[in-house]
Amino acid sequence: MVQKWLFVKMKSLEFFVKVTKTKVLAAFGQIIEVLFSQGKFPLGVEPTPVPEDTPEYAHLKPKPMQGPPDPYGFNGDGRQIPPGATADMLMQNLAQEYNNLGFDEGPAPDLKSMPQIEPARLAAEKMQKLIHDQLEETQAITTLRHVFFEMCLLGSGVLKGPFTAEKRYHSFSKEEDMQVYMQKVKTVPKLEAVSCWNFYPDPNATSLEDCDYVIQRHSLNRQQFSDLRYMPLFNVEMVDECLKDGPNYQVRGYESSLYDRETVESIYKNRFEVLEYWGTINKDLANQCGIETDSEIVNVNAWICGNKVLRMVENPFTPTRIPFIVCPYELNPYQFFGIGVAENMEDSQQIMNGHARMAIDNLALSGNLVFDVDETQLVPGQDMKIFPGKIFRRQSGQPGTAINSLKFPNNTQENMMMFDRFRQLADEATGIPSYSHGQTGVTGMTRTAAGMSMLMGAAALSIKTVIKNIDDYLLKPLGDNFFLWNMQFSDDKPEIKGDLAIKPRGTSSLMQKEVRSQRLITFMQTCANPSLAPFVKWHTILKEVAKTLDIDPEQVINDPEKAAIFANIMGAASGTQNNQAAVGEQSAMETPGGIPPGASATDPTGNGGGNIGVGNIPMPGEAGFASPATTPRRSEQEE
Repeated sequence: MVQKWLFVKMKSLEFFVKVTKTKVLAAFGQIIEVLFSQGKFPLGVEPTPVPEDTPEYAHLKPKPMQGPPDPYGFNGDGRQIPPGATADMLMQNLAQEYNNLGFDEGPAPDLKSMPQIEPARLAAEKMQKLIHDQLEETQAITTLRHVFFEMCLLGSGVLKGPFTAEKRYHSFSKEEDMQVYMQKVKTVPKLEAVSCWNFYPDPNATSLEDCDYVIQRHSLNRQQFSDLRYMPLFNVEMVDECLKDGPNYQVRGYESSLYDRETVESIYKNRFEVLEYWGTINKDLANQCGIETDSEIVNVNAWICGNKVLRMVENPFTPTRIPFIVCPYELNPYQFFGIGVAENMEDSQQIMNGHARMAIDNLALSGNLVFDVDETQLVPGQDMKIFPGKIFRRQSGQPGTAINSLKFPNNTQENMMMFDRFRQLADEATGIPSYSHGQTGVTGMTRTAAGMSMLMGAAALSIKTVIKNIDDYLLKPLGDNFFLWNMQFSDDKPEIKGDLAIKPRGTSSLMQKEVRSQRLITFMQTCANPSLAPFVKWHTILKEVAKTLDIDPEQVINDPEKAAIFANIMGAASGTQNNQAAVGEQSAMETPGGIPPGASATDPTGNGGGNIGVGNIPMPGEAGFASPATTPRRSEQEE
């Protein structure tokens, strides 16, 4: 009975070998490791090669009648340095108000006498620092992890934002021996990860720039829907009417498979379905919704629940844009959504499942005996169960064998060979070899560290394309959107204003740290030649070496200006010590009748002690003789 149950149970199994899951998680892990392993967001801001509105260089002309021409001023100039100010703070203030401080545009003719600053670069550094701080406050890395996972699994990841949100800070102050609670509110940009299942772009578009509109589908419970009344520009009356009408969520056919639940209707019976529309409408419809405009086409943002409009406003962003970012894993130029790991290995996965099932079914047959019983040769009424020591009673006089066993051939090996072959095809289809995510077994080139390094370097070629897509379709638009948000809503606009360019740095993080570190050190050794050293930016190379060693360069490496100051201090300290030592030696030598330290006046060899000449010749057996005494004594000779 146990064998029969096992046979039926194994026949009814629908095996799904989760190789696709392993590949998706491997791709997801590689992306996270490449982008965020250095501890900083892979996004930079740099001035354009020829910045406009903000000069690339500015210098301060010397004023001989008023004091030294430096950014620190002179006594009586009215430019008092505030307590605790540093050189960096002063230079930043100069970059912000260089016109008022007498700076002229252009590089300084003489850097020794004219201080020079780079207003465009200072603005770019301040903008980069501000964007990184905002990304940290909004937990952008956690949001992007969801985007990257759907990008690997479904082929595209969707990011929404940034939007203006309020972040609350909690602080306590002591007043009259009491702790007083205070709550501060700060305006920050906010990001949101949107699932591909709730994202409906224009069906005629092949890219986000080609979309006439985009719709996001929200599933809100009663409390979340009621909170919409506190959102800006929402119609409170319409929200209340929808609450009176009750939930209106419509379950889609794919949701039962997506959430692995059979009764999805009962789960979402208390939900509200809200559609968020970003796109264009005509002039008549805009006027009906209360938007007065003379333009024939109006870009709007509308929230709709059932047949009721909860919110209808013009697109609040300047310049007008759809606040979504769609990043493909593998770009398909003829479709809106990209191609993911699962789609690339779909055929291989199905064939692997089929051969795995056939191997299990064959094992169920070949691992058990099937009996051929001739009941006419057996005594009627016998039990047909098989167990050790079983005795079957035969009819007397009947020739032949009453019970015969049948053995099925075992072809599991052939099925598993086909399974392994299509697993290799899955590696080639996805560009993610099995050894890169922990496949056991040491074969071929993986026996040595050098061979494994070569294989891992070749395996990284496929992920380079993915990282480049992330740079072009996610990080670059994300940086541009943060830049535009800060220019429109931030209070630091005068300090960060400039002709700036967003530089995604995902691809530069792809090279393995060990290889990059070795290459940088080799480059430094090559440029140690004095004729090549002036052409090398040593400060930048040191920063890159520190990054490859997982060290924050801002904490261990000084700026060139600070390095020059420390070099002068260290040089002065070293020079003072050397001068003191030299003076001490000279005074000892110049003392009349003095003897240099370590010398002896009674030294007869002439090696020191102040005697001039060859000195006395040491005899054998005396101190200073070149070889030990070998002449035997008289007593030894007599013996």
